[in-house]
Amino acid sequence: MRLRTLILCVVLVSCPMVLGAQGLDTGKLDGALGRSGQKTGDVYRVGFPRTDLHVTVGDITIRPGLALGSWAAFSGSDDHASVMGDLVLLPDELNPVIAKLRSSGFEITAVHNHLMNETPHLIYTHYHGHGNAVELAKSLLAALAESKTPLGKPAAASPATGEPPAFVKTIEDTLGAKGTWAGGVLAFGIPRSDIITDDGMTLTGPQGVAESINFQEAGTGNVASTGDFVMTANEVNAVISSLEEHHIAVTGLHSHMLTEQPRLLFMHFWAVGSPESVAEGIKAALSHIATK
Repeated sequence: MRLRTLILCVVLVSCPMVLGAQGLDTGKLDGALGRSGQKTGDVYRVGFPRTDLHVTVGDITIRPGLALGSWAAFSGSDDHASVMGDLVLLPDELNPVIAKLRSSGFEITAVHNHLMNETPHLIYTHYHGHGNAVELAKSLLAALAESKTPLGKPAAASPATGEPPAFVKTIEDTLGAKGTWAGGVLAFGIPRSDIITDDGMTLTGPQGVAESINFQEAGTGNVASTGDFVMTANEVNAVISSLEEHHIAVTGLHSHMLTEQPRLLFMHFWAVGSPESVAEGIKAALSHIATK
């Protein structure tokens, strides 16, 4: 009898844990958002690129994948989910979107610039929500509807044809890392070596805590690069010095979250030059950051 009671107790205690560990039904999220995303580990990330905008910095037209990508990263379970991300907004879209997010219980965790001297001016809004996954998705979509962000189902991506341009290999060889080539943009997500938590949840790269470095062509023989370095306080000024030594402009230094541990600072930058010179500058800056 005591053995049967013990077994029953184990079953009663363990079953809810098993159910809670089942993760997200990404099909339901796709249905609520009208598009699909990418699953990495326990995180499901969905993008909303601002393909409606024509943004320039000087005479360089910014590709959506370089710096115009709104996104949402879902984790947890269907009933107890978390979503965090970043929205690319025009100034007149900012407060209507924020009001809609707050009315649904979302936290706004940062509002600021990432670029400098871009036309039109952009404002980047970071947010965090908790609750039922599908309801979070619906609320996020309702907030985005206050902007001109394209919300229809994206057109199928054209299959890549031919070899990537020569600068891709040059940059990958210099950084000693493999990037992702899509939509005319070479993207890197380089994870930190330390464990990052927020509100008791361990964060991973798709949730915005990896070093995000993007490159695109910028005229004959040149590339443009932007993104953000994710740093602890003691890393900041060494990174700034390396960027200055390589003629890479710092365009922003700020937080993206409210309760992360350890405290993180995000530094945005802008560089234009030969693939070799820009990549060397990025490599020098990364040498001061604790990455894997």
